[in-house]
Amino acid sequence: IDHSEFLGNSLQSIATEKAGIIKRGVPVICAEQAPEAMAAIEAQARRMRAPLHVAGEGWHIGVEHGRLVYQDERGLMDLAAPRLFGRHQFDNAGLAIAALRAADAFRIETSAYEAGIVNAEWPARMQRLGSGALVDQGPVGGEIWLDGGHNAEGGRVTAAALGDLEERVSRPLVVIVGMMANKDAASFLANFAGLTRHIIAVTIPDREGTMSLDRLMDAARALGMRVESAAGVEAALRTIAALAYEVPPRILITGSLYLAGHVLAANGTPPA
Repeated sequence: IDHSEFLGNSLQSIATEKAGIIKRGVPVICAEQAPEAMAAIEAQARRMRAPLHVAGEGWHIGVEHGRLVYQDERGLMDLAAPRLFGRHQFDNAGLAIAALRAADAFRIETSAYEAGIVNAEWPARMQRLGSGALVDQGPVGGEIWLDGGHNAEGGRVTAAALGDLEERVSRPLVVIVGMMANKDAASFLANFAGLTRHIIAVTIPDREGTMSLDRLMDAARALGMRVESAAGVEAALRTIAALAYEVPPRILITGSLYLAGHVLAANGTPPA
């Protein structure tokens, strides 16, 4: 559910609007969807006589021994894991592979598919910030991750990725969040309720329509989270750096692509 002011308030209405991109006779490659969304996509594909290739039906993606396994009617490919972090990136890679294999104009070697997924970069999608002006203001030895997710589903996959990180190396998690006023803060933050109780709310610099600190903090408090505000991401990082942690914390900066853009610029992180 996103951009509901334009697309509608249900998955079916949003999927119907999105399915308007389907072209007559042109293949449609579709990730797994909720039933109501899939019904809308299938209906439009039938109207446009567009062949529909759906994950789990026309093609399959799996994870075996940490590797990506893709299979369709043309065969199986055993590929390295995506460079992009998070379980959802295996599904995204599968969708990209399926799209390329549905395009008759392309004949791509397996090695090229693997090179693509292991070299892909996507700023502000579970991006680890290893150095930079902002990183220098954070806690010594801590981790800083940046993700531009801003709706419930984006929060879900980010939280799942953080859960995987926690299983590998356990660290206390602090979430620095800033959102636009037209977003559902409660649904987004609910994904992190089981991972952290420490939220620092910030506004998005130089952007009209940013969510007020009071509203963002109220949403966090309603979920039982410890929440405070800071004048900006820089101030939030200094606050965290001043706290006494037995283990350096893991920090997630999230809630808006506008905020993510500000962070990359302030950190001096160049575009990929």
